[in-house]
Amino acid sequence: MTPRVIATVDLAAVRHNLEVVRQFAPRSKVMAAIKADAYGHGAIAVARAVPADAFAVACLEEALVLREGGVDKPVVLLEGILSGAEAEEAADETLQVVVHDHWQLLLLDALGNRPVSVWIKLDSGMHRLGFPLSEAPALHRFLQARPHWEFCGWMTHLACADETASNFTRVQIDSYVAALKDLPGQRSIANSAGLIAWPQARVHWVRPGLMLYGASPFADKTASELGLKPAMRVESRLIAIHDFAEGEGIGYGQTYRCPENMKVGVVAIGYADGVHRSLPSGSPVLIHNTRVPMIGRVSMDMITVDLRLVPKARIGDAVRIWGEGLPIEEVAARAGTLPYELMCGLTQRVHLVHEN
Repeated sequence: MTPRVIATVDLAAVRHNLEVVRQFAPRSKVMAAIKADAYGHGAIAVARAVPADAFAVACLEEALVLREGGVDKPVVLLEGILSGAEAEEAADETLQVVVHDHWQLLLLDALGNRPVSVWIKLDSGMHRLGFPLSEAPALHRFLQARPHWEFCGWMTHLACADETASNFTRVQIDSYVAALKDLPGQRSIANSAGLIAWPQARVHWVRPGLMLYGASPFADKTASELGLKPAMRVESRLIAIHDFAEGEGIGYGQTYRCPENMKVGVVAIGYADGVHRSLPSGSPVLIHNTRVPMIGRVSMDMITVDLRLVPKARIGDAVRIWGEGLPIEEVAARAGTLPYELMCGLTQRVHLVHEN
């Protein structure tokens, strides 16, 4: 079977990006975010290839995939556990559980004297998950009364770290630090944007995600400017080439009209593969290392492209949707979204290949 669409993941690039993380935060341990199947890059392959100190996933289901894949490093459940049964499995698999509410504490407490590993999530201003900062002393007393629990540390999350002109991140960090004054335990604050732009967020643990995969978390800085290498390239192929006359309409709605007699190519990829339907005409793809504009609407299984700049294009030629030479940040901006969504939005019929 010949794959229609291939997403090739360069694991050496991910390792390079981890080294960039360590250059920004040389005194911090690295908890690599590999939730959502490592942002579409393949969680087991990334975990096996990348020497992070720990791995962060969203939920128990993602953690069990790693354990079944032979990953024995610390794995952190960022959303914690959802039931008593999950609490038991987390203990069985020696997972580190992020606790963000009292009901989760009760689920773990119901395990009796079984050892569990716990992070406490504090809400420093994100207002999504976490205990109020004012509860930190009481939570510390609760933990002290449970010596069979391993306390991993205090975690918080930054809401605006990618907005370097905003003072809100400074407010969050200062509030978090003040709330934990005189309390023991390791700290974890920074995501990718936080560890790059806010030195005071480089504490005991940093939690990079997007930058590991070679994309910039900032609107005004490219990945290459940050020293990052793109880890994924997504490619399909030309499956048809047609000659159309001036004035002919292309695709659904006939939204594109040929401005002259021209060759139009059909590429075997569409929104059912992860190419956003919101990508407008003029958005580039790469053919023969040349930027070629998409024309007309993105279909479920196909896109159409203007081949006037690549007259030597032939059936079967590779078409790059994003990757080296066409940054995912640029494609995301044209689609009105973020690189995260494009990475995570690749569907099951995209064939994932890993290079070491």
